[in-house]
Amino acid sequence: MPETLDLNAVIFSKTPVGQQEIQSRGLGLAPMVRRILVLIDGKRSGQELAPFVSGGDDIQQILQTLLDQGCVQTQTGAKASAGAALPASAPAPLAASPSAKELAGLPAAEMRTAKENEMARNFMINSVNSIIGQNMRISLIHDIFHATSTEQLRTVYHAWAASMSDHSMGTKRLPELREKLFKVL
Repeated sequence: MPETLDLNAVIFSKTPVGQQEIQSRGLGLAPMVRRILVLIDGKRSGQELAPFVSGGDDIQQILQTLLDQGCVQTQTGAKASAGAALPASAPAPLAASPSAKELAGLPAAEMRTAKENEMARNFMINSVNSIIGQNMRISLIHDIFHATSTEQLRTVYHAWAASMSDHSMGTKRLPELREKLFKVL
């Protein structure tokens, strides 16, 4: 069992989910949490990010929130203490997110055809437009449209699922939509 991380000593970098979150704001992060996410660059430790926190917020809580959401990952480096480094076999934070677990049961990405990718892309765009409303999630639609590979579609899936769950009708229909999407994703 790995030791507890000293979040002040660890260096953080964004995951694909974190990069997507900056573009789409699909997870609905609090402003201060989002601010820290934007500042994470793969070079700063928690201690170096702390001065950017204001209003009584705690950098440890913010970093833990970002880790829990799968937006950031820790890196081993000179600034990380020996006990704080993650073991080489530790799973990436993306694997810990609920939607990543859902994707784990899908066929390997290389097994999907270009036609299936196009079907998945169209399904995601159409569901956003019909449930949330046209032109309501422009950046999400843009990201889905430009996701050409299965891996890219599976990365943008997280923002799609978060957007759907933020809408009352989307929340009701998400299990049905997910089942249909997973046939081609």
